[in-house]
Amino acid sequence: MNRRVFLKNGSMAMVALGFAPHFVTNSLLAARARRKVLVTIFQRGAVDGLSMIVPYGEEWYYKTRPSIGIPRPGAANGVVDLDGFFGIHPKMSPLADLFHRNELAIVHACGSPDPTRSHFDAQDYMESGTPGVKSTQDGWLNRYLHAREHADATPFRAVALSQQLPRSLQGTAPALAIAQVGKFGIQGGAQTEMMQAGFESQYAAAADQMLGNSTGSGQTGTGLGRIGVEAFDAVKMMKDAKVGGPYTPANKAEYPRSGFGDAMKQIAQLIKSDLGLEVAFAELGGWDTHVQQGNGTGQLATRLEDFAKGLSAFYTDMGEAMADVVVVTMSEFGRAVTENGNRGTDHGHANAMMIMGGPVKGGKVYGKWPGLAPERRYENRDLAVTTDFRDVFTELVTKHLDAKTTATIFPGFTSNGALGILKA
Repeated sequence: MNRRVFLKNGSMAMVALGFAPHFVTNSLLAARARRKVLVTIFQRGAVDGLSMIVPYGEEWYYKTRPSIGIPRPGAANGVVDLDGFFGIHPKMSPLADLFHRNELAIVHACGSPDPTRSHFDAQDYMESGTPGVKSTQDGWLNRYLHAREHADATPFRAVALSQQLPRSLQGTAPALAIAQVGKFGIQGGAQTEMMQAGFESQYAAAADQMLGNSTGSGQTGTGLGRIGVEAFDAVKMMKDAKVGGPYTPANKAEYPRSGFGDAMKQIAQLIKSDLGLEVAFAELGGWDTHVQQGNGTGQLATRLEDFAKGLSAFYTDMGEAMADVVVVTMSEFGRAVTENGNRGTDHGHANAMMIMGGPVKGGKVYGKWPGLAPERRYENRDLAVTTDFRDVFTELVTKHLDAKTTATIFPGFTSNGALGILKA
């Protein structure tokens, strides 16, 4: 599983496969089967969960946010009601329909037990799955891949729609980093080099030149032989599945023309291409709203609109296939309860997570609500954490992805029990 092949030629970048090459072609043939998929989305920069999922029934919400509080339901640019106490930001109204159809669940006052307000540390802890422990080498999703190894796993089992492999997928289990589906990166763990290769004719020509000079002994003139051929077979199979070619979303779904919209569209395309995708990752930033955050309109509202449109389009595009897909959103921490002097919010503590999909028991805001009164806040300033984010992750990997144990996925952590966000 540590064998690597390196291909170089002009504009063709380096290839590094962290798994045995025969595994590539053999497992791809077994990919076309019904699979459960987990899509993880990271809102980097600490989204304001109190503006995203608004506790409009809490009197302290409006006392502490005279400028940036989202108006109550019925007002112009007001909250879209969910359950009589919580509502969703008006720019996220497409997701309210999913909530009322019981296909979207929310976990509020959720986060890390670690008190850090450092973006870097909090993101690292959430993606490593070990809050407060900086020495963890791999990510929780990579450890899941090891814990749930199976014979028909494919090289496309774990895919990040990003320039680099995220912390959560780093480790020794093979995972892919794909900036665009027309060219993709394969990284066999945190220490391997990256592959960036397109399907355009220049790359095909490079492959022919590199692999076409046989020595007659089963090895090419470049010394790559069967290893190189099989590596390119994997690329060719992805091309044959027309991933990266023209794609028309189903059910008249319309993705926003943004980086996040493109990422969600490509995840849908990968799932439909039957390449064996089980875990997908996407991210979007711009959530660090210290100044002029806005309320029903403004800076934050613009980001939330893009976010919600991307999620809604993905759900519409996937159609009946959402029966096997769960999407979970997360952010490293929330924002302070009280708005600051610049009509923004400073770094806080607890936040809100959203979980949507066919297997989800939606239509409910889960978790214990701690309240926003000063004496109920964390350090008298922030929404307190009442649900550890690992409780959410634990339920996802055991009940949806069928992991038998999470002892190695979340070392040293014992869950308080399933929240019940997924159907039996």
